[in-house]
Amino acid sequence: MTGPPRLRPEDRPDFDAVLRLAMGTAEIRTALSAGPGGRAGDRLRSRALDAADEIAAAAGPEYAACLAVRAAGRRAAAPRPATGHHTLLPALAVLTPVVAATSATFLLLFGYTLRLADPTAALPGSLVTAGWVFAAVAAVSTLVALAALLRTAVRERGGPPTAERVEQARLDWRRALLARGMPPHLNGYVREELPHAPTHTPRTGPPCSD
Repeated sequence: MTGPPRLRPEDRPDFDAVLRLAMGTAEIRTALSAGPGGRAGDRLRSRALDAADEIAAAAGPEYAACLAVRAAGRRAAAPRPATGHHTLLPALAVLTPVVAATSATFLLLFGYTLRLADPTAALPGSLVTAGWVFAAVAAVSTLVALAALLRTAVRERGGPPTAERVEQARLDWRRALLARGMPPHLNGYVREELPHAPTHTPRTGPPCSD
């Protein structure tokens, strides 16, 4: 069983912004003001940055959702090279039923016409047999093409995530980080740095987007 995802380097600025919001609450400021020399805030921030992965784990589900939406958006925006392999398969999927159906129609009509003219000849029977083979190929290839189209439609039904969805997932993670990740750790650090300072659970609101 895997744990929560580790904090990505590109998300460190968001973590730092949420940390500043948490340290700016009245309770934390009051506790830090009791520290001698005014360096308690710097030590508190340094400890929180060093423990970023541990703190971020408290908002692990929201962070995993944020990463998933962001990755889906990047995949949708990435250009796809038009290689021969990728362009040949769709063409075959479209052309195979058409060619097979056309060949089946021609062979069956020609074979049955020759059979009416000469029922004892071997060629009409071979043409009719070949015609039915092509008819089967046309039917199977049509079903395969329809199944591929249906699978693509189901996979892309939701469409790629919009920029608004990506930003909303980011804000949801920041809110969860501020609500569940920062308070217990910051209060714990304050108690260790300033054992006689009063600490409370910060009453924080949702962080603002940058």
